Amino acid sequence: MSITSESDLQGMKRVSEAVATTLKEMRYYARPGMSAKEVDEYGGEILKKLGAKSAPRLTYGFPGWTCISVNNEIAHGIPSATKILQEGDLVNIDVSAELDGYWSDNGGSFVLGQDLHQHQPLVDASRTILYKALHQIKGGVKIADIGKLIENEAGRAGFTVIRNLAGHGVGRSLHEAPEDILNCYERRNKERFRKDSVVAVETFISTRSNYANQAQDGWTLIGNRGGFVAQHEHTIVITDGEPVILTAANEI
Repeated sequence: MSITSESDLQGMKRVSEAVATTLKEMRYYARPGMSAKEVDEYGGEILKKLGAKSAPRLTYGFPGWTCISVNNEIAHGIPSATKILQEGDLVNIDVSAELDGYWSDNGGSFVLGQDLHQHQPLVDASRTILYKALHQIKGGVKIADIGKLIENEAGRAGFTVIRNLAGHGVGRSLHEAPEDILNCYERRNKERFRKDSVVAVETFISTRSNYANQAQDGWTLIGNRGGFVAQHEHTIVITDGEPVILTAANEI
């Protein structure tokens, strides 16, 4: 969507505050020994209190209020009661929601407790690369050039990117144009970012895999070559200068 009025901006700020706050609180709440379902139910209660509706449940009938992916899961992980969180796990929580007709999306990976398996460098790289990308986005910039930046920065840090997952437009629905804010360079994509438009930009930084495949449960995405993936995501408004990071309250 494009921000065409003050009411649009305020609507996007409200829903973005809701998803960002929910993500932050879920991250602080998660403890070793908890099930992903417990963490998800906690997040669902926060969304409800804030008047927001789970976007994946509303849009796709997803079996959870949020997506919780652990260790070798890249994204869209089902928050089941049998998925028990362990010390040192690489955990990703993705929270998206609708509120008063506006939609927003954010996510973040983190190490649960002590970094027993040395996942922190991957998490740090994902977060750092996201912020580098965000601060290069402004009206008129080629979408493909941001993909190139993410891919190059990942390579410098000793990682790869997931090439078939992408950020996207957001605002009036969960997924809007542009649908192809990739983590890699696609020379055929001549599209440019538009001032005042709203997009969700996300990194998928990997230790080994470069493509995501769907698991047998029909939802969870896993890497084609194994390893681990860290993801971070913000919803932003594009300007002529620095972007407005609507989901900054998630503190990723």
